[in-house]
Amino acid sequence: MRHVRAPELAGAQWLNTGGERLRLAELRGRIVLLDFWTSGCVNCLHVLDELRPLEREFADVLVTIGVHSPKFLHEGERAAIEAAVRRYEVRHPVLNDPDLTNWRQYAVKAWPTLVVIDPEGYVAHVAAGEGHGEALRRVLEELVATHTEKGTLRRGGSPYVAAEEAGGELRFPSKAVPSPSGTLLVADTGHHAVVELAADGETVLRRFGSGRRGAEDGPADRAGFAEPSGVAVLPPAVAERVGYQVVVADTAGHLLRGIDLDTGQVRTVAGTGKQWRDGPVRGAAGEVDLTSPWDLTWWEPAGGVVVAMAGNHTLGLFDPLRGEISRLAGTTVEGLRDGPAPEAFFAQTSGLAATPEELWLVDAETSALRGLRREGTAFTVHTAVGTDLFSFGHRDGPAGEALLQHPLGLAVLPDGSIAVADTYNGAVRGYDPASGTVSTLASGLSEPSGLLVHAGKLLVVESSGHRLRELPRETGSSVTGDAHAVRRPPTTLAPGEVDLEVVFRPPPGEKLDDRYGPSTRLELSASPPELLAEGAGTGTALTRRIRLAEGYPEGVLQVVAQAASCDDEAEHPACRMTRQDWGVPVLLDPAGERDFRLVMAGPAAGEG
Repeated sequence: MRHVRAPELAGAQWLNTGGERLRLAELRGRIVLLDFWTSGCVNCLHVLDELRPLEREFADVLVTIGVHSPKFLHEGERAAIEAAVRRYEVRHPVLNDPDLTNWRQYAVKAWPTLVVIDPEGYVAHVAAGEGHGEALRRVLEELVATHTEKGTLRRGGSPYVAAEEAGGELRFPSKAVPSPSGTLLVADTGHHAVVELAADGETVLRRFGSGRRGAEDGPADRAGFAEPSGVAVLPPAVAERVGYQVVVADTAGHLLRGIDLDTGQVRTVAGTGKQWRDGPVRGAAGEVDLTSPWDLTWWEPAGGVVVAMAGNHTLGLFDPLRGEISRLAGTTVEGLRDGPAPEAFFAQTSGLAATPEELWLVDAETSALRGLRREGTAFTVHTAVGTDLFSFGHRDGPAGEALLQHPLGLAVLPDGSIAVADTYNGAVRGYDPASGTVSTLASGLSEPSGLLVHAGKLLVVESSGHRLRELPRETGSSVTGDAHAVRRPPTTLAPGEVDLEVVFRPPPGEKLDDRYGPSTRLELSASPPELLAEGAGTGTALTRRIRLAEGYPEGVLQVVAQAASCDDEAEHPACRMTRQDWGVPVLLDPAGERDFRLVMAGPAAGEG
């Protein structure tokens, strides 16, 4: 097997190091884990949680370095990264990689990607996507044992230096809604709580949540939340029957929580606390796994609370009366595709707002404003603004030409138009369904993530500004900005036949186990669909010969792979599911490659 030397890290902007620049050469003797992430990617946020126990368990031998490789322009700004590091409580060094220099050096193809470097400076393991926690633990255990025996392991403290924190009543709030009594309920995400404010939007009346990250039910001062985001108020008749008036999207806890405003009691009403990987999506609410519910709202045509399930790019439906949850729309494939709700593609559904006729939503990763309508007994999805996973900007005008950048929230205005929290543009945009045009209502905001209409005013939740305030209107403003594309390097492939391989090597102590059927699955599609002349669809092998059509200079290959691996030598083996969803931009050129290799988990490129 040929070992690959880990390239030295490039870049001078370091966070969480006290201003020091780290070099791999100086970390020789330690195990280094590079986490290629970007702050707007929900899968990357899942990985931050997966790494926390590993960082504690291997604290004296492991150095984790987050390599922040931005998808959107805003994510590459130092102030935005500093805010993200504080918001998500990142407690390891972070390197800003705004031009994707390190991404290219390490041949990364997806957010997130993890690279393990052994104490001698060689790449030992690569894993794309999330759900690799246990596998990484086994890889680290093997490296510790091997290099302890060789005498090449060095133990020591961490180069992490905590940044100073500023105090305040709110910390990175996400969304807010009016309460039945006219106060305001705010998801105080950074404080792991829900706060009730007076109608002035500033005076704190009470808090639900102890401020400690957790999932404990009980009285307001003892309950625990984990990065709550969305808040919804139930219709009075429903609230009276179920015993709580408010439902909270407890995002990092993968739960829905109910709050009784009369008693202050908090209870779990949906989810198991485990993140959904691959399993039932319908059933008793307390028995179905959820994944990063980001927002929610009651929508009468669906007969329940619609949940923006950002973690698997779907919409869920929670029926509090029946105590059931189901999938309303989406397939879990990340992308933008309209049509019947069960066949639609979404990309990190992050904000919801309802009218009696339509459910409006924003898709953060496609920078899109979309709608869901009921037609007869079925629901259909359409897109008002946005085109694909890679196009964004700040441009007003006809909706078909307008551009957003990673929007997270929205509200329906009294005149029927839609206000959009255009988060990464620091703006609030307006969409008029009657004229099909987009305008800018306000700009210069600090990561607006939520909007609400209250007492005749439009209020904005400025997440990085740690506040709510009345929207400063810019009536009639129009922005003609540049169009941008994600700077992720495309893969150049030859038209015609191409051999695709997804690499998956089980971690130490595990094996692929097909006693109960195939242990791997591969699903392929493309945008535009015609790009993939042959090879689309689902199969069980992780290798496939595909044919790329002539006449399409570029496009996106959508690759979804999963593998189940089980303990190798155990009477009752535990099995784990690994899944990764790639949206790979490709250029077609006769001189391009005819072999296309994606690593889900296993050796680095160049190893056998």
